[in-house]
Amino acid sequence: MGFQNIIFEFVLIFAGAAIFATIFLYLKQPVILAYIALGIAAGPWGAGVIEQPEHIEKLSHVGVILLLYLLGINLKPDRLYHLFSKTAVVTLLTSLIFLIAVTSAALVFGFSFIESIIIGAALMFSSTIVSLKLIPTTALHHKHTGEMMTSVLLMQDVIAILLIVMLSGGQGDDVTMTIALLFIKLIVLAVVAYGTVKYVINNLFMRFDSIQEYAFLLALGWGLLGAGVAEAIGLSYEMGAFIAGVAFASSPVSMVIAEQLKPLRDFFLILFFFSIGAQFNILVTQQVLLAGISIALLIVIMKPLVFKQGFQLIGESKNFSMELGARLGQGSEFSLLVSYSALSAGLIELRASYLIQMVVIVTFVLSTYWVVYRYRTPISSSDRNRMD
Repeated sequence: MGFQNIIFEFVLIFAGAAIFATIFLYLKQPVILAYIALGIAAGPWGAGVIEQPEHIEKLSHVGVILLLYLLGINLKPDRLYHLFSKTAVVTLLTSLIFLIAVTSAALVFGFSFIESIIIGAALMFSSTIVSLKLIPTTALHHKHTGEMMTSVLLMQDVIAILLIVMLSGGQGDDVTMTIALLFIKLIVLAVVAYGTVKYVINNLFMRFDSIQEYAFLLALGWGLLGAGVAEAIGLSYEMGAFIAGVAFASSPVSMVIAEQLKPLRDFFLILFFFSIGAQFNILVTQQVLLAGISIALLIVIMKPLVFKQGFQLIGESKNFSMELGARLGQGSEFSLLVSYSALSAGLIELRASYLIQMVVIVTFVLSTYWVVYRYRTPISSSDRNRMD
């Protein structure tokens, strides 16, 4: 029965996504929002056709893993180090500003001090998925815009992973030791991954390069293995996939494989945006409606301006800095993970969790509109701004 249900759900999601996307494109609306709208309409708080979307969300996580894997494939290790050294201060300072601003706003709306800090911490991150989904592939691979965004998002991901580890079980551990172990694990995993690609993976590609199916399978298996190993040693699937991708970037066939994996990534990302909408409880979030809309507007307005100043401080042009800020001007999928971890640990109540969920979805929508109608994206409804 479960197997039949998942088939029915796939039929509903992808047939429905095609219909909703068509309607949204005719109305000149961003296609990502069509998937979220379908999730809201078909989920338990809409028509109730899919009553338990949690398993869809877990399955869709593969899309996030593949996104980070492909991102790593397009960044050489030496280039990644250069970017991190340039954007580290900007990322840390802007994160601190966002933390203070959102925490203050949450206090104004009556949340406790601890809840307000966690709300501020959860919402200081920007979305890797939305930011990279809305940037042209050519810019992501070859232009400075994609590289700068990538370095900021990855450093934010490291901060988010550390925060989640502390919330979900590290509260009593020594913070310095937790941070040290995290970076030791990252370094060891990176060294092992690089050595495996150099001495094993590349040799296998050269030995069986004429069999395209095997090359695709080997590349996919390597990325998912990196993700699985990272999760097993206490990091995250996303970080492991990214490290596997950076190690694989040295392979002569990396760019070819990256192109082959894109359709598979997009398949799972449709599930991700659907699950975001399906888990959005409109009725429950009414109790935090004013706070949610106010904080969402604060984030969408504040983040681009703060990032703009930060990027200008490290020598970027005014217009370039503003575009980067706009593309990073939303909440994050990691915000939801931080919320779940804090809720499970008993540090926040449901009301605070609903607030974070609402703010993330509202900022996804507002930020997407801003970027799609002002900058080049692969999903723009206008020919002038559409760039793959």
